[in-house]
Amino acid sequence: MSQETEYTPPRVWIWKSESGGKFASINRPIAGPTHEKDLPVGEHPFQLYSLATPNGVKAGIMFEELLALGHQGAEYDAWLINIGEGDQFGSGFVEANPNSKIPALMDHSTDTPTRVFESGSILLYLAEKFGEFLPKEHVARTEALNWLFWQMGSAPFLGGGFGHFYSYAPVKLEYAIDRYAMETKRQLDVLNRHLAENRYLAGDAYSIADIATWAWYGQLVLGRLYDAAEFLQVQEYTHVVRWAEEIDARPAVLRGRMVNRTFGEPELQLHERHDASDFETRTEDKR
Repeated sequence: MSQETEYTPPRVWIWKSESGGKFASINRPIAGPTHEKDLPVGEHPFQLYSLATPNGVKAGIMFEELLALGHQGAEYDAWLINIGEGDQFGSGFVEANPNSKIPALMDHSTDTPTRVFESGSILLYLAEKFGEFLPKEHVARTEALNWLFWQMGSAPFLGGGFGHFYSYAPVKLEYAIDRYAMETKRQLDVLNRHLAENRYLAGDAYSIADIATWAWYGQLVLGRLYDAAEFLQVQEYTHVVRWAEEIDARPAVLRGRMVNRTFGEPELQLHERHDASDFETRTEDKR
């Protein structure tokens, strides 16, 4: 291991606002709004406020999958929340999600608009509302929820752990990268062993567990996260790759990951989505 300057924690931690690497300007040790800004509201029952990060694409994919099944009540407006510019700290967004993280959803089909925050909660809310992508039989439903909550608990080690120290930290720390690379590969092995015996995470049926997990681990093995596919040798996880490619081929998944996307190939970007026709100017067969 390379020699690193040893850090001795002070008796009392003090926030140094200049630290934190790429996201230093939006990381802070306090909650609440920084400015007054109302959220826009479109004409559809659902108003999604998001950005096409791994957590953000989950809701877009879910909406597009529901619409593909003919649920017109799932029509939605998707508004861009630029987290790099601090949109998530506007008063309207904080009211929708006091944790100031994307995505956030407002359901205006209820008597009083219902706020839904945390990506896993959004997936579960929509699955229950429309009766789709969550098995009804007790054992299969429980298995889907097992994996949904596995993803919610595991992905911070991939994103905030490995992704941060490998891609975004201002100083590359061997210990931190090794620690989180090890955990990421362990998680991939968990998935690989399970998917060796199952088509999808809950068995034979595609579910919200797959949507949630694909957004992180599927895109990781497809080479879309942190430019780390070679470093992590993701091709070793053949069953995860098979599963990821199958889900990636779904037209609704392509549309969903385009929603609120402001980076990457221009033809795969749709900054806001207000109608199905918004996709018509984009190339749907390029991945």
